[in-house]
Amino acid sequence: MDIKAQVRAFILDELLMVALPADLADDASLRKLSILDSTGVLELVAFLEREFGIQVKDGEILPGNLDTVNAIVSYVGEKLELRVVEQEA
Repeated sequence: MDIKAQVRAFILDELLMVALPADLADDASLRKLSILDSTGVLELVAFLEREFGIQVKDGEILPGNLDTVNAIVSYVGEKLELRVVEQEA
């Protein structure tokens, strides 16, 4: 399963719990749709750290990184690329 599919599945199963997958557009604001509240952010961060083996720093918990499925996928991809670069150095 790719990053986007894993993130969408988590949001639909753990945060939304009632919508059909088609109901969540990849660029829809999770905050504006009231899907992601402060508790949801903590759950999402824990999921990302556990599932992808990344560390989400406090300063990275921003809407630009975590407000849409696309933003989350981009953020995780950047963190994974950074980890590879650091391991190669």
